[in-house]
Amino acid sequence: MGEPTIQPVSGTAVPRYAGPSTFVRLPELRDLDRCDVAILGVPFDSGVSFRPGARFGPSAIRQASRMLRPQFHPIHELEPFAILQGADAGDVACNPFDIMESIGQIERGADEVLERAGSIVSVGGDHTVLLPLLRSMSRKHGPVALVHFDAHLDTWDTYFGAPYTHGTLLRRAAEEGLFLEDASMHVGIRGPLYSAQDIADDAAFGFRTIRTEDVHREGVEGVVQRIRERVVDHPLYVSIDIDSLDPSHAPGTGTPEIGGLTSRELLMILRALAGLRLVSADVVEVSPPYDHAELTSLAAATVVYELVCLLAGTTEAS
Repeated sequence: MGEPTIQPVSGTAVPRYAGPSTFVRLPELRDLDRCDVAILGVPFDSGVSFRPGARFGPSAIRQASRMLRPQFHPIHELEPFAILQGADAGDVACNPFDIMESIGQIERGADEVLERAGSIVSVGGDHTVLLPLLRSMSRKHGPVALVHFDAHLDTWDTYFGAPYTHGTLLRRAAEEGLFLEDASMHVGIRGPLYSAQDIADDAAFGFRTIRTEDVHREGVEGVVQRIRERVVDHPLYVSIDIDSLDPSHAPGTGTPEIGGLTSRELLMILRALAGLRLVSADVVEVSPPYDHAELTSLAAATVVYELVCLLAGTTEAS
């Protein structure tokens, strides 16, 4: 869309604890005709199976983003918001009492934002929100390569007879053909399962799995090589459940599992994905009531910024 016209409020002009309450103090989408990347809040947590609170994630992530200095990324050596016009698209108004209605609202909300934005980085919200987001992405890009950072597979069939939850969304997405079976994978999987059949069912949907033990054995470079070989040049969607991080790095989440990624490992993996065809992404499952000293919110806000930088690098290279 040309040169960005409105950049985030500078921390050298207005202290970072003041100013707009948008993500990194970006302009609001309603004040622009179009943008290159929109930050979309999805305050929904009716699909959780254990600890609630992710409905408060978007506002907490925006608040924590005040601590960032978004002007220049020294690793990518770029100024993301000098390349991309960024905007905060606000929150989808989700019905907290009706999961199916909320899924429809999220899907329509993403469609509406994509009419005015090149890409979306969504902030949740529990992981159920990925299903409607993938539906919207599929209409724009076709089935995508999905790289799913999570402690859990999220390909179970039902919970207590409910087919739409934060642990079943990827089975529903597979049934709808929303991701490429030969180009998608899980990263960060760990912890006990309900049965050995869970692993067989998941493999049948085409996923390849990188467990945290693999990250330890192969290192970041080995993991990144496996991801890049899997994704190749397909349009890529990255979904990051914050519980992919160890609870020592992200305690504020609904279903924590020990033995997870460190924040450094996650950032290094993401940075090494530069050059892939990232089209959109999300960061979900931040539950502020269980957070401490904004550790989880800050981790999530930083990851959102890293994803924006990947989008900027893709734009700059094209």
